[in-house]
Amino acid sequence: MYISEKEIEIRYAETDQMGVVYHANYLIWLELGRTQLIEDLGFTYAGMESQGFLSPVTDISIQYKAALRYGQKARVKTWVESHDRLRTTYGYEVLHEDGTLAAKATSEHVVVKKDTFRPVPLAKVAPEWDAKYKEVVRGAADGVRNPTT
Repeated sequence: MYISEKEIEIRYAETDQMGVVYHANYLIWLELGRTQLIEDLGFTYAGMESQGFLSPVTDISIQYKAALRYGQKARVKTWVESHDRLRTTYGYEVLHEDGTLAAKATSEHVVVKKDTFRPVPLAKVAPEWDAKYKEVVRGAADGVRNPTT
């Protein structure tokens, strides 16, 4: 299993009236983490789009554990939780600087043709990308560990 990491500097504009990061900003951070994972593995989402394909979110789940605040830094860990013919599920942890879990999440995506929104297997769009996901998916290698530390 491969885990990508992305540091987030929390900006004032991302907080609510209580000085806590507004919950919707976590969605943006998950996207930053997913994009970082894709790039770390040698691919680009923009490259997929330029070929006429998109990868929309079909499901997302976030569990908030400990508030983050302006001036702090967060770290987003991202991995491929599962990957099959049509769906890829990404796993995420958003951590405080000291490693405390702020949130955990999953997002499910499918690849679709841009013009029809019909699902297409990743293996047909980008066989190397599909093979890499099968290689790094959680549980694919010996010594799998729980990403929560």
